[in-house]
Amino acid sequence: MRKLIVFIALTIALSGISQAGSKKELETPAFDKALAQQMIDNSIQRFELAEGIGVEDAIASMELRANMLNFKLVADLPLSEQVKAMGQEANYMRILAFCDALIAKKMVEYNIIFAGFLPCRIAVLEDNEGKGWIVTMNMDMMLHAVDLPEDLQPLAKQVRDTIYSIVDAGVNGDL
Repeated sequence: MRKLIVFIALTIALSGISQAGSKKELETPAFDKALAQQMIDNSIQRFELAEGIGVEDAIASMELRANMLNFKLVADLPLSEQVKAMGQEANYMRILAFCDALIAKKMVEYNIIFAGFLPCRIAVLEDNEGKGWIVTMNMDMMLHAVDLPEDLQPLAKQVRDTIYSIVDAGVNGDL
């Protein structure tokens, strides 16, 4: 019986050691708040909607342009509607996500960091004064921040140009 108790105690102790050693510790880089704020500000672009263009007109124009350029609308997140459903008032805010799945696949296969940028998001919102805005990632910053091989460079430029064309259609209400 004594041998059994010793065996059980050793088994428990050893299993605790093997589990403790199998956990991976997360390492976080040093944080520089000023640098982080500058990076965030530079990574986002804001475009005020043209005079007479409402947020719904902008969205209809972007959806049409995306369709013409063979970019799929893969997500539509009506955030202000969700906030209102939760009992609070909210300015208009809707996030549209566009993607070319084949290009996305190639980019992620090259470097998994691109998965964090997928799909390309474009926010359409109204500020506190009722002005309409489109907010999206600075595609040039994304394009030039990673050294892409020659075969992926034209695909990345195509994504950039397509997203900017979709944004332009929304800003100007081009149907």
